[in-house]
Amino acid sequence: MADRPATTLDPDDWDAVRALGHRMLDDMVDHLAGLRTRPVWQPMPPEAREALRQPLPRAPGSLEAAYETLQDAVIPYTAGNPHPGFMGWVQGAGTPVGMLAELIAGALNANVGGRNQAPVELEHQVSHWMAGLFGFPQAARGIFVTGTSIANFMGVVVARTALLGREVRARGLAGDPGHGKLRAYTSSEAHGCIAKAMEMAGLGSDALRRIDVDGDGRMRVDDLRAQVEADRRAGFKPFLLVATAGTVNTGAIDPLPQLADFAREQDLWLHVDGAYAALGMLAPDVAPLLAGIERADSLAFDFHKWGQVPYDAGYFMARDRAHMLDAFAAPAAYLRRAERGLAAGDAWPCDLGPDLSRGFRALKTWLTFQAYGADAIGAAISHTCALARRLCARVQAEPELELLAPVALNVVCFRYAGADAEALDLDRINREIVLALYDEGRVAPSSTELAGRYAIRAAIVNHRTREDDVDALAEAVLRLGRRLSSPNHQESA
Repeated sequence: MADRPATTLDPDDWDAVRALGHRMLDDMVDHLAGLRTRPVWQPMPPEAREALRQPLPRAPGSLEAAYETLQDAVIPYTAGNPHPGFMGWVQGAGTPVGMLAELIAGALNANVGGRNQAPVELEHQVSHWMAGLFGFPQAARGIFVTGTSIANFMGVVVARTALLGREVRARGLAGDPGHGKLRAYTSSEAHGCIAKAMEMAGLGSDALRRIDVDGDGRMRVDDLRAQVEADRRAGFKPFLLVATAGTVNTGAIDPLPQLADFAREQDLWLHVDGAYAALGMLAPDVAPLLAGIERADSLAFDFHKWGQVPYDAGYFMARDRAHMLDAFAAPAAYLRRAERGLAAGDAWPCDLGPDLSRGFRALKTWLTFQAYGADAIGAAISHTCALARRLCARVQAEPELELLAPVALNVVCFRYAGADAEALDLDRINREIVLALYDEGRVAPSSTELAGRYAIRAAIVNHRTREDDVDALAEAVLRLGRRLSSPNHQESA
């Protein structure tokens, strides 16, 4: 493409692009089909890093040569979440269907911020599906964002605007002398993005109360009530309750029915952070655990986790779209609506969220549901939970392994404890186990800390993961733990 005219970025030879595109597609299909033959993760060698550290290209180059660089320096060295042995962070694996959807979306290059076009209508369709799935009323509306971190930020902004009125957008929090009295509540196990959302919304993380959890990692309603009552006595204004459906550390689900009752009693906005577990509504055995989610005022979750849609595909939904319009709609001359034509339409997506320029995230989600069906996605969700129970049973059956938290859904936190735990530095040994697992490349968990103890954390989200994968994790932890706790190794350490 070095000889293309300077007035266009289209190629001189479309057939050459077509041929290379077919090769790329074949290579990526082979990549997905052969995941098990490669390590979950491997470190980038110095030459791969160096290949990417080049000056900004000023002259036209070869697309084929650039693709060769990707093959050598990028494609082999990702985090590995599509791999069936990836059990680290809560990340979906993607699908071939999602990959093809990304190809179509890239060709269409639709800006789904608004206007009278089919991509906006398709996004509306996904919103209708989700309203039905979660038992939300007809007035509900959802919108795609990058991820649940931004969706949770939207929840805070919408709740703030619902309390203080649309005028807060003009006068700001500094114009409201009582804004410093606002208080929000979430569990001590909530994701860190909740505090960040409070900061970005101008309320400050100090205004977020962290509520204690019970032995299962669920928010304690009695502690919540005591904190809210104490704040009211101190002259503060409670306004927001953020419940978690699927905590980061253990996958616990807060007691949603009781929290919904409390929110109504105390006139609090109930927002549910359902980053990955909310889509458990697709699985008949998981959905009952989410009872009460239909009573939320707003909800945040990701299709790119348990929904297996390629990154990124976060989602925010409010049970009444009027609250989203109050928080985000911003009329401007260049966005003026017409009675017909390209500028026709009611509430555009840009009226419902912070973004004006928006990619066609809805397509890969829509196509995933069309191709696989909601029941198959739900079955994959159920399967990951069954695998977690299998791993839990294995841990409990092995005297040298210790379960560190109840298994609520698909996250298993455990550690190697050895035959004589008191004589071992278990935190050090388990840290080394995790690092050794990364080096070996067969399975890749992550880690966390529970009650001051280092834990190996297996988050089983991947639809490709099988029984032999979780068995391999347990066996590798035992093998490495025995080696690392042997007297000879302890002396050398």
